[in-house]
Amino acid sequence: MSRLLISAAHKSSGKTTITVGICAALTQRGLRVQPFKKGPDYIDPMWLAQASGRACFNLDPYLMSHAQIEAIFATHSHHANISIVEGNKGLYDGLALDGSNSNAALAKLLDLPVVLVLDARGMTRGIAPLILGYQAFDPAIRIAGVILNKIGGSRHEAKLRAVIEHYTDVEVLGAIGHDAQLSVTERHLGLMPNHELDDAAQRVNTMGELIAKGVNLDRLLNVANQCVNPTPLEKVSIVASPSPTKKDLRIGIAQDKAFGFYYQDDLLAFENAGVELVPFDTLQDAALPDVDGIFIGGGFPEMFMPLLEGNVLLRQQLHTAIEDGLPVYAECGGLMYLARSIHWQDKNYDMVGAIQADVQMHSKPIGRGYVELETTSNTPWAVPGSSIETNTAIKGHEFHYSSLENVAPDMKYAYRVKRGHGADGKHDGLLYKNVLASYAHLHQDASSQWVNQFVAFVRDKKKERAK
Repeated sequence: MSRLLISAAHKSSGKTTITVGICAALTQRGLRVQPFKKGPDYIDPMWLAQASGRACFNLDPYLMSHAQIEAIFATHSHHANISIVEGNKGLYDGLALDGSNSNAALAKLLDLPVVLVLDARGMTRGIAPLILGYQAFDPAIRIAGVILNKIGGSRHEAKLRAVIEHYTDVEVLGAIGHDAQLSVTERHLGLMPNHELDDAAQRVNTMGELIAKGVNLDRLLNVANQCVNPTPLEKVSIVASPSPTKKDLRIGIAQDKAFGFYYQDDLLAFENAGVELVPFDTLQDAALPDVDGIFIGGGFPEMFMPLLEGNVLLRQQLHTAIEDGLPVYAECGGLMYLARSIHWQDKNYDMVGAIQADVQMHSKPIGRGYVELETTSNTPWAVPGSSIETNTAIKGHEFHYSSLENVAPDMKYAYRVKRGHGADGKHDGLLYKNVLASYAHLHQDASSQWVNQFVAFVRDKKKERAK
């Protein structure tokens, strides 16, 4: 199976746009390209999916077991010509001191040849010790090639190639100069999501054409075939495909320009659990769909506050449904939407008002990175067939520039925060009737069965209403 990891020496090297361009260029050649993204990320996978025409799946050594990572990779790579994993941050960066959750560790686990994207601005001879150092730091990592990014022109490129050829045994697979068409507007979470841009498809096509000119795709494909000990697919416990059985639940999911942060394997888990996911648009729809529950993921509601406030009918209907006991799960942006209001840049906009708190936007992150939570006695969900247990550890991640103010003094919480910030540094998972709204983003993995838990909760509430 052809496969590779595209990584970098450090963050902001241009790794994402080059990976998107490579996926687009290979897809334009007629190859089936399966993209993956290392770590907790929603936006990069959107662009990678746009470029490849295939859903992008996250691989996270911190949240997932090795077995789960291998299964997800094998399952979705099975019918692809090449699998491309985009790393996060630098090759050896990770939370653990021993590098066990780094990009390099993922490369070892999945036998991924590594292509390094190097920001070459201001560099000539110094690029050699950089490459040699990355090779020497862990000889088990196969740095099979480099792509020089942000070069200053043909003379600069020639010098860099000469240095690398003289001092190292690493192949230069491409060189990319400065080009505005290879950039995407950045926001506080990284790149602007593709679903907010009407010309996203054209942008990706252009990226593919530019990368095809600057990267030797034939040599890149050769590198991708240099797997030493690839894991046979038949020896991996393949993740189950969506169940073909009849769906007995309908759960509405907010999918629009304001809300779109969802993990693909979480959505598949809903289908496997007998759920029909019904999309609705918080900006334009005048009414909620006929559903048994609601899931509102993360996004950028602060960028669409006037439109969210202006859709009064939907806000009122959602508020009424919550008061009537409709089960709702909301993450980060979804929590902000369910609050009374959002305040940003001296402007205040009314939101749904189900959660008795106001949202204040800030210029710097309030919560950022992985979180560890612990269930409280108020936690409403349980694994199907089991009782609800307190003090259960849950891992997730958060990235928010907002905080909550004027929180109701009698507010109950589903979680205690052991690592991270959550709602107030101590708690997360605000509870109201059958609503759980949290800053933490959860992932259906070894540490959390949240999809199965939420679905079981919705199913129980549906049975209660039917009595």
